[in-house]
Amino acid sequence: MRVVVQRARKASVTVGDRTIGQISNGLMLLVGITHTDTIDDVKYVADKIVNLRIFEDETGKMNLSLLDIGGEILSVSQFTLYGDCRKGRRPNFMEAAPPEYANELYEGFNQELRSKGVTVETGEFGSMMDVQFTNVGPVTLIIESK
Repeated sequence: MRVVVQRARKASVTVGDRTIGQISNGLMLLVGITHTDTIDDVKYVADKIVNLRIFEDETGKMNLSLLDIGGEILSVSQFTLYGDCRKGRRPNFMEAAPPEYANELYEGFNQELRSKGVTVETGEFGSMMDVQFTNVGPVTLIIESK
């Protein structure tokens, strides 16, 4: 499992002309699932993300977690995180999980985040989406379960 974590002041995702998810303060997540991922990967990454100390405290140090600030998450599935660009000019997506399996784990991941008391908005799995957000810092991290 691979997740790009970006601190966001605001974020939204639209499909067509419908806004289907939006947050005002927290984390923008781009979530990739590979075929070897399991529920253990989901639990590990969810716990890591909500407890990462990447928000500033009163002294300006990154010392607070998403839970500490009461932040929200916008979670968007993104199979292209498993695109292999080492050979040729077209990415190979063989490491991305099949859609049915990926969606099951993606939904489980979002539920795991919610079970930790976090508000989670999502994109629409398998749809062409427009994602907009304001990256604060900028702070961008990659979390992997393997």
